[in-house]
Amino acid sequence: MIFSEKAGALMDTKDQMDLKRKETLEAIRKLCLLDDNLMTLVFDRNIEATELLLNIILQRKDLRVLEVVAQREYKNPMHGGRSITIDIYAVDGNDKVYDIEVQRAAEGADVHRARFHSSMIDTKMLKAGQKFKEIHDSYVIFITANDVIGAGCSLYHVNRTIKETGAYFNDGSHIIYVNGSYKDDNDPVGKLMHDFRCLNSGDMFYPILAKQVKYFKETEGGQEIMCQIFEDLAEKRITEEKKAFARRLIARGKQTLEEIAEDTDLPLEEVKELAGLQLV
Repeated sequence: MIFSEKAGALMDTKDQMDLKRKETLEAIRKLCLLDDNLMTLVFDRNIEATELLLNIILQRKDLRVLEVVAQREYKNPMHGGRSITIDIYAVDGNDKVYDIEVQRAAEGADVHRARFHSSMIDTKMLKAGQKFKEIHDSYVIFITANDVIGAGCSLYHVNRTIKETGAYFNDGSHIIYVNGSYKDDNDPVGKLMHDFRCLNSGDMFYPILAKQVKYFKETEGGQEIMCQIFEDLAEKRITEEKKAFARRLIARGKQTLEEIAEDTDLPLEEVKELAGLQLV
């Protein structure tokens, strides 16, 4: 009887795992390049794909990428200051820096966020003793699922100008919004955004992108990587929920930090850090 109960429990666990796997694979099937989890995998260390993307958006043919890294973190030097994680960080042959972000929701592409990203990138440009004129050009590029500016254009270029003369300020800071809903199969930007919306690699225009999307969505090896990312995100979500609960308990001030650590299943040092941040 005991053996039968254990076998039944194992069967239930296996069924749950199979169901979870099936749900995850279905979620992967629904991903497109407008989802940052897939987008960062496709472009990470992929110089060829990044060159294609930047040449189309910047309307060039000669841009050469030297380095491209996904999920690069920029730490804020100010205590308690907000840091950022860049979806795609790239550097070209002229040392110009590119921050490429994909945003499903309009609030994720708020103009103040673009300003903050631009300023954070600038803080890493110069070393002690370097002259300000040595700072390189930077581009913050938001690829948005919808037309967040609302004028029906494929691209929106944001550059500083002198109000009184209308002349370009030429400080090397650039912000570009790419309209992910733009449709024109005869235009390179339209084709690119078509590929970003595609669920199936076979429907895509650009082979460079289609090859990578096919690997991560349609091959066993790529799906394993995606499944692991989904698991990591689920664990991260649980941890963030625990931290939020801990912050509420700390704010109430009715329990010791040791008791909060026990109730939230968080390390005591992490709870102490959360308590310290709330006191700042």
